[in-house]
Amino acid sequence: MDQHSETRTPKRDKSVEIAVALMVVAVLTLPAIDAIAKLLSATVPAGQVAWARFVVQAAIMAPFVAAGFRRAPVANLGFQVLRGILIATTTVLIFAAVKLMPLADAMAIFFVEPLIVTLLSAVFLGERIGWRRVLAAIVGFAGALIVVRPSYDLFGLTAVLPLGAALCFAIYIVLTRRLVQSQDPVVMQFNSGLTGLVFMSLALLIGHALEIPVFTPVWPTPWEWSLLALCGVIATAGHFMITLAFRQMEAGVLAPFQYLEIVGATGYGLWLFGDFPDGVTWSGIAIIVGSGLYIFHRERVRSRGA
Repeated sequence: MDQHSETRTPKRDKSVEIAVALMVVAVLTLPAIDAIAKLLSATVPAGQVAWARFVVQAAIMAPFVAAGFRRAPVANLGFQVLRGILIATTTVLIFAAVKLMPLADAMAIFFVEPLIVTLLSAVFLGERIGWRRVLAAIVGFAGALIVVRPSYDLFGLTAVLPLGAALCFAIYIVLTRRLVQSQDPVVMQFNSGLTGLVFMSLALLIGHALEIPVFTPVWPTPWEWSLLALCGVIATAGHFMITLAFRQMEAGVLAPFQYLEIVGATGYGLWLFGDFPDGVTWSGIAIIVGSGLYIFHRERVRSRGA
């Protein structure tokens, strides 16, 4: 091994560690958004919660973009707008799915998304997908199904909603991986926040005019305002970490770690709503965590063998 490869291997090893750490922290934190939405669901429409999330994201990222705009000009604006529309559409479809079907069923269908990302990253990003990575993703999905235990007889036509959300979010992730290689992550997060804000504002206006309850805004109490702000902060920080993670590592590698969101959701459910997991749930969580640890191990082996 020459001197160049000796210095390159630790750098690659460090990138794996940073990317996985960012992804794990993000996916364990982001389910707090759903927990907050559940706390607010009795008084604040889901569409308004989604709108507030993008308001806060755009507000947080705007000063950073203004400070460094000349050093980081916007590129691929069309893709960046599409990325914002995709994350906003994902939010709307998930809220609609949860309204019409059990949460566990909606989550079970949505978590086909990491598998879609793995396939799309190979087709559109040219990433190499080994059989071990595909198998680990499938095992993680199986663990997710064990946790949520969906009732398949209830799927019906409404299954299109979470499936659509999964497809939109998968394309969003692939676009993130593509754009972050040449675009400032701060600019990307501001653009997605601004696009999502415009999209959700239009949805609220149309929903209010058509008297659709989920899109009819109300005036929140000070406590509700604080929860809405916290929701936006968590979403902004979580998706920013995901963007940074995809700058370090391939989308197909990181996608299966999204199954850890179920672990986070289980924890928030226990903390806030007293939903204590049973033995089957813990076994599913163990499978999900084991799948993620295996992928992390394989990438460490690959990086050391580079």
